Amino acid sequence: MGSTLLNTAFDAAAGAAVDVDTTAPPLPIRVIRSPRRRKTAAAKLLPDCIEVRVPAGMTPDAEAEMVASLVARLERKRAAEAGGVDLAERAMKLACRYGLPQPESVTWAEQNDRWASCTSARGTIRISTRLARVPAWVLDAVIVHELAHLSEPNHSPAFWELANRYPRQERASGFLEAMSAGHCDPCHTV
Repeated sequence: MGSTLLNTAFDAAAGAAVDVDTTAPPLPIRVIRSPRRRKTAAAKLLPDCIEVRVPAGMTPDAEAEMVASLVARLERKRAAEAGGVDLAERAMKLACRYGLPQPESVTWAEQNDRWASCTSARGTIRISTRLARVPAWVLDAVIVHELAHLSEPNHSPAFWELANRYPRQERASGFLEAMSAGHCDPCHTV
């Protein structure tokens, strides 16, 4: 089992350096080539490094792409968590303000297909790390949307009655649509 330390990470899928907006210094990357692994790879954030386990038989190019992708994912999550937004506290305040159910937990999650999700039976909400740098009013709209799902798991009229208690819900939807289409950069919008 070999181990390599890398100094930089890039997102191979995007073909660019990872933009981490955090005061935390970048961590070294330790790549462990495991003969037990056949197809899958995994990355874990440790106190002193990011550890990535890959199949021992991967080509160097495939390994570099896999490592870059997994490290980029962890760095986005790390940046979101370091951004100073206490999602649970924010959700509690919004739930109280708009008369919505209190969640059990609200966390950042790596989600590429949706902005957020919730499990109403458990009261858990997951917010995509892609929203870490959107304006606060957009993040609040997404949180209120998910809080409404804790009562109404579908998009029925009763759900929209709850979600639209947040006055900027429709405007936030437009912002997110523009962001999805690539017309809006969350880093340069207030």
